[in-house]
Amino acid sequence: MANLTVTPHEAEQALGFRPLYRQLRDRVMQRIADGRWQAGQALPSEAHIAAEFGVSQGTVRKALDEMAAENILIRRQGKGTFVAEHDEHRMFFQYFRLALDSGGQISPQSKVLSISTGTSTAEEAASLQLADGSEVIRFHRIRSMGGVPCVSEHITLPAQLFPGLTASDIPNNLYGLYASRFAITVTSAKEKLKAIIAVGPDAAALEAPEGTPVLEINRTALAINGVPAELRRSVCMTEHLHYLSDLH
Repeated sequence: MANLTVTPHEAEQALGFRPLYRQLRDRVMQRIADGRWQAGQALPSEAHIAAEFGVSQGTVRKALDEMAAENILIRRQGKGTFVAEHDEHRMFFQYFRLALDSGGQISPQSKVLSISTGTSTAEEAASLQLADGSEVIRFHRIRSMGGVPCVSEHITLPAQLFPGLTASDIPNNLYGLYASRFAITVTSAKEKLKAIIAVGPDAAALEAPEGTPVLEINRTALAINGVPAELRRSVCMTEHLHYLSDLH
């Protein structure tokens, strides 16, 4: 990383130079990724950050505002800037995209059906950027809304990022667990959607006849440093649900 003690004007006027606030953003992101600033923790004041890195407060504000817009940080009026937590509210509205056709909102509840470790498949290794044959953790859980099974989830994790996970209880809020226990903060995800039919374990978990039309969502979740942290295949009932994406 280039020295941040150059003036903002010099840095931003240099041909092809990466904007100074972007460099600062990278530094802040790295501190969160390293666990130096953890989920729920307040950041130092803008003046303190500016003095530490040798930049203007305007540069600090621009970097933090961008991170707040990406839901990595949270601004609290009169209290300061905090590293965002994956609490139940955020998990539901940012990462759970199924909504009731009736317009109501019910937070899903989860039950783990199985959990195991094993050697990654070629597809898992490629998607998670692992060496061939790396150890992974796999678990299958059912998610229900209002007591009705609606999502059958198959989740694969790199074992090296989540040591000891199989020996603990798996909560409803996985991303909160990743952040609080393993310092793995999920900040983005890529999803692919496809219409399929329910078969085998998914049909059984959803208590649906084989051949029932369902929605398949394949997600790769990325940690704050851009490293893939989770693969998730969700098979979703859509009889009373729909996938909702609010585009801006």
